[in-house]
Amino acid sequence: MEATAGSSRPVPSAATSAALRLALAVPGLPDGPFGCPICLDILKDPVTVPCGHNFCQGCLGKLRGRTGPPDGGGGGGAAAGGAAAARCPLCQEPFPAALRLRKNRALCEVLPLLGAAGPATSPVEAGPSPPGAGSPPLTAPSPLMAPGAEEERPERGEEKEEKKEEEEDEEEGEQGVLCDVCPEGARAAAARSCLVCLASFCGAHLEPHRRAPAFRSHRLVAPLRRLEEGLCPRHLQPFDGFCRAEQTCVCPRCRAHEHRAHDVVPLERERELKEAQQAKFLSNVENELEELAVTITQTKKMVELIKGVATKEKERVEKLFAEASEVLATFQKEVAGFIEDGERSMLGEAELDLRWKEERRAKLAQCKQNLQNVPSKDTIYFLQEFQALKIAMEDNLSPAPSFQNELNFTKCTQAVCAVKDMLSAVCKKQWDRLQGKGVDGLNFQEMEEAMTESRFPDKPNNPACLESRDYFLKFAFIIDLDSDTADKFIQLFSTKGAKRVLCPIPYPESPIRFINCEQVLGVNLMNRGNYYWEVELIDGWVSIGVVTEDFNPREAYNRCRLGRNEKSCCLQWNGQNYVAWFGGFESVIQQPFFHTIGVFLEYSEKALTFYGVKDSKMTCLQQLKASPFAKIQLDPFQNQINHHFTSLFSFRLKPAFFLESVDAHLQIGPLKKDCVSVLKRR
Repeated sequence: MEATAGSSRPVPSAATSAALRLALAVPGLPDGPFGCPICLDILKDPVTVPCGHNFCQGCLGKLRGRTGPPDGGGGGGAAAGGAAAARCPLCQEPFPAALRLRKNRALCEVLPLLGAAGPATSPVEAGPSPPGAGSPPLTAPSPLMAPGAEEERPERGEEKEEKKEEEEDEEEGEQGVLCDVCPEGARAAAARSCLVCLASFCGAHLEPHRRAPAFRSHRLVAPLRRLEEGLCPRHLQPFDGFCRAEQTCVCPRCRAHEHRAHDVVPLERERELKEAQQAKFLSNVENELEELAVTITQTKKMVELIKGVATKEKERVEKLFAEASEVLATFQKEVAGFIEDGERSMLGEAELDLRWKEERRAKLAQCKQNLQNVPSKDTIYFLQEFQALKIAMEDNLSPAPSFQNELNFTKCTQAVCAVKDMLSAVCKKQWDRLQGKGVDGLNFQEMEEAMTESRFPDKPNNPACLESRDYFLKFAFIIDLDSDTADKFIQLFSTKGAKRVLCPIPYPESPIRFINCEQVLGVNLMNRGNYYWEVELIDGWVSIGVVTEDFNPREAYNRCRLGRNEKSCCLQWNGQNYVAWFGGFESVIQQPFFHTIGVFLEYSEKALTFYGVKDSKMTCLQQLKASPFAKIQLDPFQNQINHHFTSLFSFRLKPAFFLESVDAHLQIGPLKKDCVSVLKRR
């Protein structure tokens, strides 16, 4: 051994170093115990994990920083990420993430000897190495850190790293999945991805997985871009199945424990099923996006309409009050405040609904784009994005829309026109009328008769009867049947169909369920504005109407039936003709049979109208509305309406249905598509 000048450490001869390399070489791993399993080169700054395997400190940190640890920690090191454990990339043996790995000093002393001896040779090719053929001296080792840890950089350095990663992601998007081990700037396309190492390898760097026994248990798959998502975060095992019960990917341990009683199928089979559903599902998404685009436009117009109408209404009211005497000053302030309250209330609801629809549209569009951008071979990513879009479609918790509600503060002009000649004595009564408080029509009989013809100078008394179906679709109300109210002899089909059956259905106990009448209610509540819905009479005797929210479903049969009490009303088809019912009184209607019945509820006007619908034309069958200003009423049914019908509107109302005969069958009409069509035409 010779010593170099200025150094106390002996330097071996070339022959001695070559012999040392040959003696320590291990077949199947480049450079034997001195080769890094990651970069396949001689170790640089070697660190040893607790299981005994050696790695270049830089290679280990880079691998963990790029792919993320198996336990889902961040790329900044196990300790930095706060993960509970890290794993050896070679044998997957766990060790504490917070463990600070130290430099292997024995290897650091041996590696310069190997570097001075030149490249390693196989036992067959071993021979004297020429002088000066050694590898270049190793760089000074950097301070040791835990595997995957990186030195702290200033903020500008972090920005450069983020920019560099973005450029690498763009490069991978253009060239496909690249090898995670190749040096920067010369990364080759990956041949396979390892679900255990959570890294992708080119053909050259894949050799250890093919030759070394330590890699036999590793699972190689086609190159994947998002490897960390292919591993179960709970059991740290690769996904190999899909649970249809919980709609999630599972690993073998999940399948053996939490999902052992579930229907679990291979990932490829589930993808085939989802691909078969994709066209229809995307069509539904497209329809939803189209509907949202249309309704957003209408909502924006409604917002502008509320603002414009409120402004114009205040101007008209102020002009009328200017013409009145000083006695009306207090009343003027009350009416102006009423308009402002109505504008603030309705404008807030309209803007809330607009904001919700815009956010939902953006979310659905983003989920749809993500699903369409999934690579054809990335099954896990496809299933996850498909599930994300499905959840986004099902998440339809919209705030209650109120756009069909009329702008009730427009009645202020009518009220002021009436009271201008009535002076201060009528102010209190008109204010009660605007607020809807206990107005007795007979107290205003003379005044109302004088105003009847001038109340709506631009419309007949019943404009709805003269409109086409498109007019009513503006107030379309989507109804869902409430299974908690259905009688045990009523079978529900989804939330839209109901049929009377002979065998009772074992529904769960419910305090709001009908027990004496074959009736069912809708879950929807109506308390202001206008509402329109349609019902198809498929077979049998069917009654369609409304009930008050406090209706008692456990009343006796004669009191519980729709229209046989003062808390409900209905239109009945008895197989021969239509009959309107309220408060136990009936009115026979001489009209032909219509398969589709339209129901139009004007809550603010306290009116309910039934229509026969055919070929988009409306035929008025019966309108239920009080007429307190008629001189004489000889019809007992209309007298009952005049005296008690308005009391229904002191409560919130629900749609109600009575299936009277054993073969009765009805279906609530789908209005959604028709509404979109009308909105588009407008």
